[in-house]
This record gives sequence, structure tokens and C-alpha cells, in this order.
Amino acid sequence: MNSLLSEKPAILGGDPAIPGGPPEWPFPDIAINRVLQQAQQTGAWGRYHGPCAKQLQQKLAELHQTEQVILCSSGTVAVELALRGLGIGPDDEVILAAYDFEGNFKNIVTVGATPVMIDVDPQNFNLNLNLLEQAITDSTKGILVSHLHGGLVSMQRLTRIAHERGIPVIEDACQVPGAVIEGQIAGSWGDISILSFGGSKLLTAGRGGAILTRSPQIAQRIRLYSHRGNEAYPLTELQAGLLLPQLETLDTQNQIRQKHVDILLTQLGDDSGLISFRNQQLSSQSVSTPGYYKLGFLYQPSHFSGLTRDLFCQAMQAEGIAVYPGFRALHAIHSRRRFRQTTELPVATECDRNLVVLHHPVLLTGASHMAAIAGAVFRIAQHADRILSLSASDQL
Repeated sequence: MNSLLSEKPAILGGDPAIPGGPPEWPFPDIAINRVLQQAQQTGAWGRYHGPCAKQLQQKLAELHQTEQVILCSSGTVAVELALRGLGIGPDDEVILAAYDFEGNFKNIVTVGATPVMIDVDPQNFNLNLNLLEQAITDSTKGILVSHLHGGLVSMQRLTRIAHERGIPVIEDACQVPGAVIEGQIAGSWGDISILSFGGSKLLTAGRGGAILTRSPQIAQRIRLYSHRGNEAYPLTELQAGLLLPQLETLDTQNQIRQKHVDILLTQLGDDSGLISFRNQQLSSQSVSTPGYYKLGFLYQPSHFSGLTRDLFCQAMQAEGIAVYPGFRALHAIHSRRRFRQTTELPVATECDRNLVVLHHPVLLTGASHMAAIAGAVFRIAQHADRILSLSASDQL
């Protein structure tokens, strides 16, 4: 490691840790090519209703042990349809984490309801269940929970709190397809759950999403809203076909990602200046395995001589490593008149300032890349003063 530390970071003119840069996603896949060829030969790609969409619905239903699967055009619209399926609208409130995907906030506002923000857990930077009950009022008509950046929310505890009060749970599993939470697959806990098939997701069709529920009544409300002489928010037959072979390899790929995350965290150790997610609040009585669409860390500028998060990310990208700032916290980018909060939001504020994420494709490469990532972090820390000085003189 000492020889690595003596080398200049790529941002200062050294050799990149991963010279080829971050891998493109999705990876080339023979099974995907076969689907595309068959779609062209049969003309199935142009059908409104074809066998692939039905097969995808069946496989998702089996995987998540649910009865109703509605395919749609994106994970974002799936959240809106979920809210409408629950009948949520004006004068209603929906609780969510203050650090979450912006589309979830905007969908709540779109249906006329009020987002109610609570802070995130300092252990894993997802919804803090210790703050949930005090945010519930008579107007609470839903709890929207996401599992982000390697963090998982205890769904045993959340659903118990919610169901005791008759409040439906919307589970956003867009980042964690195939993950297991306390012995049960993510996306199967909610009264209604969401998947995304966006271009960068673990399961990708370029765009697309799915809504999962065991309630025929919820599903019927969504279908009535969406059908306007034709399906208003469709997933195409071709997209469904592309997803089918990916479902077959999802479990294996998730295992590889977990293996490489474990290697990377070991390489980084406890003093790298990057605090990793810890899911200590989950029940120890059953198995939990996270998902890794993004692997999140809380960046500590003091460990890097005050190097800003954005400059750290720039330095990592120069190394050929896809590290980026995380989401903006919702309370930091929206007017206070558009939401309610019951407590201060210090952890979400810290995430807004200093959370960084590693994009998932590199987690399917090899252990040598994990060592290269860790080495780049240590090298940037070792040379942070020089990076800062060059930045101050506008040479970066």
C-alpha cells in the first residue's frame, strides 16, 4: 500500500486506478441479443399485447409472492399510480424520508397530498423508524419507504407500526430488486410496492416499472385510472422480453455484487474517511441481504484535508471510478410550504452535503478492481493537500 500512496492520483497527472474507466451498463449479453433477434423475426416488438409481458407479470408475481402485477413506463410513474391506487389525494399526508429520490416527493405533491418528512437513520441513512410514530396524524394516509444505497429499512417493524394504525405502506424497491429483508424479498412487504427498470438499474429495459400488490381493489383503481381507450403508461412487449433473461441471472449477480462489496469494505477498513452503511436495526432472527444499485458512503472531508465532496468525486472519476454525489435531501431543495416536518433533519442534511455513491457495474467485475478503488481513495487522501492547492489556483 505504501508504494501506491507514493504515486500521484490521476487528477494530478498519475495513472488512473482503472485505466479503462467505469464499465458500461448493461453488459453485453447473448440472451439479450437472442431476444432482440427473435423480436425482429416474429414482429413481437410492435405488438400491444404479447406473450413476453404476460410471462414477466407471472415471474414477478411468483418472485414477490403477490397476485397483482401491473407493468408501466417507469418507476416514477409507478409511485404516482400506487398513490392513486390507494386513493390518496388532497388533505392527505404521506410520510417519507427527508433523504430520498426527488420523484417520490413530487408524486405525493402531484396527487394533491402533503409530504411529511422524517430524518434518516444515522446507521444506514434510510428512513428512521424511531421517528415514525411521532409523525403520524389523523391525516396520514400512507408511508412511502425506500431502500437506498445498500441500506435496508426494517420492514417487520415498519409494517407492524403501520398496520396497527391502518396506514398502508408503499415500498419503493427500485434500487434493490432481489434483495432480502428479514427473510422476505424486497418489494413483497408493502401493501403496494414499486420496481424500476430504468436504463441504469439492476434490471434494465431502458425505461419501465412495475407495481405489485395483493389487493384486487388497489389494482383495479390503477387500471381504471390508466386505461384511456388504451394503456396510458405502457411497458412495451420488447422491453418485457429484455427483462425476462435478466430475471434469471439476478440472484447470481446480486451474490457477486455482495461478494465484491465485502471485499471493498475490507480493503477500505475503518479509517478510510468513507463511512459505509450498517443495517444494524434489522431483525437478527432472519436473513437480510442488501441490494447495490448504488453503494453509498458518508464522505468525511476532514479525513481528506478539507477536500470538498465534489472535488473528491472529481478525483475518483479521474481514476476511472464512477463515484458521484448522492441525492439532494428533499428539505434542502423544496419550499417549506410544500411539506411538513416534525423534527429537525440533521442526518439528512449531512447526507445532502457529504453522501457519495459508487455506481454498481464495477461490482460485477473482479476483486482487483475493488483493491484499485480502495487504493485510489487512500492515494487521494494522501495527496489531498496538493489537490486542494491546485484547485485553489484553478489548475484543476
